[in-house]
Amino acid sequence: MDIDARIKRRQRRETGQRLIEDDEALSPVAHLQEPSDRGPTFERLLDHLDPVFDGNLPPNAYVFGPAGAGKSAIVTALFTHLNQLSTETRSVIHTSTRAGSPTSPSFAYLDMWETTSEFAFYHGVLDALVEEPVPEHGIGTAEIRERLHDLLGGTRTGVVIAVDHVDAEGPGTALTELFAGLPSNASWIAIGQADPTDVELTEYTATSMAVPPYQRQMLVDVLMTRASEGLAQQGLTHELARRIAEWVDGNAHDALAVLFVAADRADRADRSRLTEADVEAAIDEMPQPCVSLGRVLALPANKQLVLRELVDLDEADRVSVTRTTEVISSSSAVDLTPGTVKRFLYEMAEDGIVERVESDVRNRKGRPPSRIELRFPPSAFRRLYDLDQ
Repeated sequence: MDIDARIKRRQRRETGQRLIEDDEALSPVAHLQEPSDRGPTFERLLDHLDPVFDGNLPPNAYVFGPAGAGKSAIVTALFTHLNQLSTETRSVIHTSTRAGSPTSPSFAYLDMWETTSEFAFYHGVLDALVEEPVPEHGIGTAEIRERLHDLLGGTRTGVVIAVDHVDAEGPGTALTELFAGLPSNASWIAIGQADPTDVELTEYTATSMAVPPYQRQMLVDVLMTRASEGLAQQGLTHELARRIAEWVDGNAHDALAVLFVAADRADRADRSRLTEADVEAAIDEMPQPCVSLGRVLALPANKQLVLRELVDLDEADRVSVTRTTEVISSSSAVDLTPGTVKRFLYEMAEDGIVERVESDVRNRKGRPPSRIELRFPPSAFRRLYDLDQ
């Protein structure tokens, strides 16, 4: 944190700022520019990317690890820094033993949670490479791909593409086919959770790199770092940070989600620091397994709106999908038909965002109704959604 930020924190404290001073710093879906305690993984990635410092492309690779290991944070931070280098200087930093100053490849990042079609895939790559916005309407997939080939055909170095969350349901076209449609001077790094032996993509990679889960003390450091930037002074104690780290067992996303929910609870109660009760209540709110909040917030706007209504429903309005549909579709904030709301609920259940659970309410005939259960912490989604509106 720089000096200006430290001064502003003290100014906010003097003016009676409440517990949460910076939601972005606490957010489980926000990545720091310098992720904590991941030096060895950065080094392995830099070793793989070393050819770019001579103006060449690295081979394809697969980065894998469990949920919450920090894969996305590491790759996005590294690509941001490398792309800034490429954009600002259009030449690489080279040592005295390397002659000349070769042009650096460009870098692009795609998230398969947000890339829902073949068009979106090639559009995302092209948009990352040009300054002018690429049109999203009035242009077809073939033309987008042709523009991408024309653009990269005029360069020697090409582009390195990070494709995140490759385990997610893709755009309907296999990733291997999408990669095959890229220009020859494009290499990629796929990022997922599955073991390399279970991933078809690894047939086209030179290496696979494992990202281990966070060790407990590392997670404590991550939590304290986030708290120091997002909470009032002494808002989180080391004891509570250790409690969170012990519970999540190496998953940084879940740790930050617990911290975020606990901070929201304490902030709404006008407390100046988190209590043990706040942390325990936040842990109780976490479903297991927990869907990444990033995946939830990558949903289309109308589906997020349905979820926003869903998280505020009481138990009586969630006894069945039919009842839930009726209540949500009758809300003044929702301009969707009951059929559309029900379809969204079923689709999100299929995607694992929510879960259909057999209801305790029994009908005299037929199969028992099912109710909708959340697979993410509602307090965290509610606050993140409302902050974005």
